[in-house]
Amino acid sequence: MHPTTPRIAIIGAGPGGLTCARVLQRSGVPVTVFAHEAPAAADPQGGALELRMTTARTALRAAGLYEEFTALARPAGREMRLLDHTATVLLQDAPAPGGPDRTEVDRAALRRLLLASLTAGTVHWGSYLRTLHPLGDGRHQAEFDDGHTETFDLVIGADGAWSRVRPMLSEDTPHYSGVTFVETGIEDAGDRHPALTRLVGDGGMLALSAGKGLLVRRHGRHLLVYAGFRGSQDWASVAGVRMADTEAVRAVLLDGFAGWDDRLLALLRESDGGFVNRPLFALPVPHTWTHTPGLTLLGDAAHLMTPFAGGGAGLAMLDGCELARALAEENDPDAAVRAYESALLPRATQAADQAARALAQAFAPGAPDSALRLLRAAREP
Repeated sequence: MHPTTPRIAIIGAGPGGLTCARVLQRSGVPVTVFAHEAPAAADPQGGALELRMTTARTALRAAGLYEEFTALARPAGREMRLLDHTATVLLQDAPAPGGPDRTEVDRAALRRLLLASLTAGTVHWGSYLRTLHPLGDGRHQAEFDDGHTETFDLVIGADGAWSRVRPMLSEDTPHYSGVTFVETGIEDAGDRHPALTRLVGDGGMLALSAGKGLLVRRHGRHLLVYAGFRGSQDWASVAGVRMADTEAVRAVLLDGFAGWDDRLLALLRESDGGFVNRPLFALPVPHTWTHTPGLTLLGDAAHLMTPFAGGGAGLAMLDGCELARALAEENDPDAAVRAYESALLPRATQAADQAARALAQAFAPGAPDSALRLLRAAREP
């Protein structure tokens, strides 16, 4: 790598990649971001994003965006309830003041904030990375699907679960965890479904039994609902239904949760809109790679894990921040990447291991007792 003004490319325009770009630019380091989507799709789909501020705060302050972020964000409900299939509350946990703080922000609002903070022209939209060609001395030629190529001294893979950069560093690919979530939601739940709102409480609720679960997160007036179960990721095809056929999917899910308390089944029966299939994938734990000059990873590209770890976006933003600061502070970019990876890999391994164990306990045959033991152990000093 060249010790001065290395050409840096970030592949992917999620929270982690954009945070990295922002911190680099604040430090006077030029960078180019390549996003596979078109500008019209710049606002991501999905509602509220929950961030653990213990990780996200560092990144937002380094990006100089903390005050602007707080104007967009709102406190997340902190109560967590664990129920069994009869709707009996087994654990009701409201963290004491000063405990882990969580904040909600709309996904689109966070992305607009990060994009607006970048120099005009930083993001090249509609640029899908096809492959990378090593040129020696840490340089790589990036080839995009429109046929154009560019050469960079450092390529940062911030391109998510199915990263195009990761295969240059690791032979590992995401594996299906054996658990699928089916997402739906209930709008204006407080007014239209007050009983369900009371059941969920001010925060989140997990109802678990024998390898199945209903997971609900309250986001203001909206309830985000997931039906989780072990089985084939192609369960809909096996059942002979199309995901676009809302009522057919609803019937299959209600049949799968037959015998559960009617108050819990109402979360599926009364949901608005359709259902989205979300099989859970994760990288092996630990996921490591041999340091390769000119390449590195952050966020899900580096440490894809199931959502029971919590705060995936916050971790990605912290990754981006730490990598950018290392590059800005170190005269040798390769040494900066080495330092970043030496801190990233053990931190990611710990989080991914916790996520894998939590998922296994939540969807074990002995749930909810297995999950209850895990939650109680996590509360012990």
